[in-house]
Amino acid sequence: MELTWILARLEELTPSQVHDLFRLRVDTFVVEQRCAYPELDGRDPDCTHLLAMDPDGRLVACGRIVPPADDGMPHLGRIVVHPAMRGHGIAHELMRKALEAVGAIYGHTRCALAAQSQLEAFYAEHGFVRSGPDYDWDGIPHVDMIRER
Repeated sequence: MELTWILARLEELTPSQVHDLFRLRVDTFVVEQRCAYPELDGRDPDCTHLLAMDPDGRLVACGRIVPPADDGMPHLGRIVVHPAMRGHGIAHELMRKALEAVGAIYGHTRCALAAQSQLEAFYAEHGFVRSGPDYDWDGIPHVDMIRER
């Protein structure tokens, strides 16, 4: 399936795209994973968002690029693929597009993320390596990972 990719700041998205972005994230991280946490964390207005739309204009995947903080690295986060679209390689394509975007925005693909521990091998396929021990984040095991190249 041919996807349309959108890379934009929150204010550049349509109201419908913003709604669909937040709905997919809440449906996945809060409802599906049964994790009550503040999904709307106040960071989205500062982030660059990557959206994948199917030919009918439905959101099938998204992620965000958080600007560098104290560690000097941009962070990838809220990486999600719609449940009906999982298993088709979209998550790998999303990661490739996100890393391309980091390169275009910051001039390098050095970045970090907080991975759910069960997804460590997936992120390792994209050049990320563990940078610390597992820890609990809102009831879900996570591990910090960085990409140096």
